[in-house]
Amino acid sequence: MTLEALRSRLTYQSALLGAAALLTSGALALASRATGPAIEAAAAEDLKQSLTQVLPGQYDNDLLKDTVVLPGPDGDITVYRARKGDLVAAVVFQVRGRGYAGPVVSMMGVDRDGHVLGVRVIRHKETPGLGDKIEPAKDTWIFAFDGKSLNDPPAAKFAVKKDGGVFDQFAGGTITPRAVVNSGKGGLEFFGREKARLLDEPKEVKS
Repeated sequence: MTLEALRSRLTYQSALLGAAALLTSGALALASRATGPAIEAAAAEDLKQSLTQVLPGQYDNDLLKDTVVLPGPDGDITVYRARKGDLVAAVVFQVRGRGYAGPVVSMMGVDRDGHVLGVRVIRHKETPGLGDKIEPAKDTWIFAFDGKSLNDPPAAKFAVKKDGGVFDQFAGGTITPRAVVNSGKGGLEFFGREKARLLDEPKEVKS
């Protein structure tokens, strides 16, 4: 094969590869455009289900559209607000703790008086058969948060029993429940600090 023929062949192959890549990227772009809205709708529905699990009752607004973003210890926190009329009756937000195998992320609902409406773990990598007792499908432990506040029990008792608190730990494991309890306490402390902004209430002016 002559040098000129080789160059022609290489040029042809490069052009063919370029055309194939262009067609592939175009097809992927079209597929992404077609499936994007469906994926976003599914993600919104999943989020809405997570919110309603920790937010019993009926509310008058679209929670996904009534949000406020505030700084938290691990970055910005998106808070979803539930209204009855113009009154913010409850809020929902994520809290995070460090479990045995990694982060334990929970969704937490709190009423306007600072009582926990519910906590559900939405993401974790804890040990099956032990750490996964934080899931309501595996155990009723997570329901112990319902109705709690930083006054009931007192803040010092908002901990697992091994740390002098009122929440049970698991047989043979304390790290996972401790992570959830501590993150729940942190969530209530966050609510207390930001209550006026979360509930659209005027801030008290100290004399």
